[in-house]
Amino acid sequence: MKLIDKYLILLCVFVCCSCNYLDIVPDEKPTEEDAFKNPQLTERYLYSCYSYIPDPRDGSYSLDLMTGDDVVTPWEHETFGKFAQGNYTPSNPYINYWHDLFKGIRQCYLLKENLGSVPGLSDELKAAYDAEADFLIAFYHFFLLRTYGPAVLVKELPDVTSSDSPEALLGRNSYDECVAWVTDQLKNVAGRLPMRRTGIDYGRATGVAAMAIRARLLLYAASPQFNGGEQFKSLYADFKNPDGTQLISTTYDPNKWVIAAQACKEAIDWAREPEANYDLYEANVNSLPNYPEPTDLTQRSLRFTFVDKDNTPEVIWAFCKKESYNYGLQGKSIPRLSTTAYGGLAPTLRQIERFYTKNGLPIDEDPAYDYPNRYEVANFPVEEKDINGEGESLKLNMGREPRFYAWIAFHNGYYEVSGEDDREEFSYAPKWKRGKDKKYKQLVQFMKRQNMGLTNDNKYGTKTGYLNKKGTHPGTSASKSTGFKVIDYPWPMVRLAELYLNYAEACVECNDLTEAKKYLNYVRERAGIPKVEVSWDGIAELTQDKLREIVHQERLIELYLENHNFWDIRRWGIAETLGEQPKGLSVQATTITEFAKPVSVDVQRRFIPAHYLMPLPISEINKNPNMVQNPGYDE
Repeated sequence: MKLIDKYLILLCVFVCCSCNYLDIVPDEKPTEEDAFKNPQLTERYLYSCYSYIPDPRDGSYSLDLMTGDDVVTPWEHETFGKFAQGNYTPSNPYINYWHDLFKGIRQCYLLKENLGSVPGLSDELKAAYDAEADFLIAFYHFFLLRTYGPAVLVKELPDVTSSDSPEALLGRNSYDECVAWVTDQLKNVAGRLPMRRTGIDYGRATGVAAMAIRARLLLYAASPQFNGGEQFKSLYADFKNPDGTQLISTTYDPNKWVIAAQACKEAIDWAREPEANYDLYEANVNSLPNYPEPTDLTQRSLRFTFVDKDNTPEVIWAFCKKESYNYGLQGKSIPRLSTTAYGGLAPTLRQIERFYTKNGLPIDEDPAYDYPNRYEVANFPVEEKDINGEGESLKLNMGREPRFYAWIAFHNGYYEVSGEDDREEFSYAPKWKRGKDKKYKQLVQFMKRQNMGLTNDNKYGTKTGYLNKKGTHPGTSASKSTGFKVIDYPWPMVRLAELYLNYAEACVECNDLTEAKKYLNYVRERAGIPKVEVSWDGIAELTQDKLREIVHQERLIELYLENHNFWDIRRWGIAETLGEQPKGLSVQATTITEFAKPVSVDVQRRFIPAHYLMPLPISEINKNPNMVQNPGYDE
């Protein structure tokens, strides 16, 4: 048995009798052999191999959904809140992907090993299942690398009967070695998978998904965190195995960006193949007639980008587990109604200010935008009235780009969502209804004791004076009489806009600025803002440094609240902002002039350099003398 597999003995020995897949095996004979008695059980075993993918939109346990610098919530007593608060340690990591992902890897290898013995399973299905297992093995390694940095490469099924001593166990492979193996695996398996899946197979592995994850990993590997960034040199200088192997390189290698750019372009080319035919989502006047709001076509395209479950040209790979009733993203986002909907997922002022003006420029660079007076109160201009908002609001909420209005709810703006309530003070009451049929559009107000303001107990509601709309379906409803009804949809793990932004970023670092602008513009045009050259004409020269700044901001806008912020600000080396107190509006105020004043939000925040990576569970360090902890977590 290879030494690399010996590490998995202590990690996985209990898996033989406690795997999740046993849930699908007949109760009277819970053994591995039962899972491979016939094609039907084997198919179910394959599906169970997907069960180790962490739920990216879990309202309580997602590591990277509500833990960046873009949102705050009233629920930081829940597990995810420990990461925003910086309270995780090796002794109490709160979320332990390390064990679960290695269990998933082992289960995939068990599937591969047993496919040949399944009676009646066709050669075609054997090859298909084998390819899916290889994809998941590579993806679980990718997830380990993103979360913990250098991992232990598991290249075959470990022998759990070995009695080798812990001293024989290997330590971690270097980050670059892991990246090379995982990206090779993904490229090799891509051609063995279908380009696209539909119907009941939607969400299973595809060749385009494999190429997209490969490109994302190479983008990460080229980024400062893993490619000799100055801010990481001292942090990782002594990050070595006991044998002296450097686990994360502290030397910058520009060729990593070249490799990343090539991989990103390959992924795009795969996505554009006729058999795949992915494209950016765009709504038309006939789209989703049962959900007429928002009426502005650009805002409509943006709001429905991935929530239109019957039309997903942009979503390359999706997580298909149903959203948890009213405690998922939608239940925590839509306007509050007693214990039916909670209305507390709140963008920070940092994120609010990231969105561009209608001219496609940052608010502090657009000469037509009144940046110094952005927190003053004004009436909505005629051209925006009844489309973006009505009455008085902050100037900050006016003259912004369509993504702002599609994804953010603000004082005297609109929330496109269904619901009903006969209590006049609540947001679903008839007097707050707007739009066609007075059904799918609510006016929201965020001062204290207004329809979406804090109540006396301050338990729920927005902490910043804003609410998230992204990822909420306008047909999702809250009602005093019928409760919470969610319009469910698969959550995007990868979408085409990300591929364009990945490629644009890599091109900037390779100084291929023409290509970078081309792919930035695909995203900007769908977002309803001018091309980058048009927006910055006469404002700033589009140098490499300037385009790097632009592509970073574009990414933080376009991929807002899609599990990217948490990782992007780490790999760029700017995650110290997570230790700063987030800002919001004065939600305790009862007058709009007081409400419009920025204040610090009352939440705990802490970030230290160790937090650039998650800690390995202390149990792994204690049982394996060759396993080193991530820098800064020594206990």
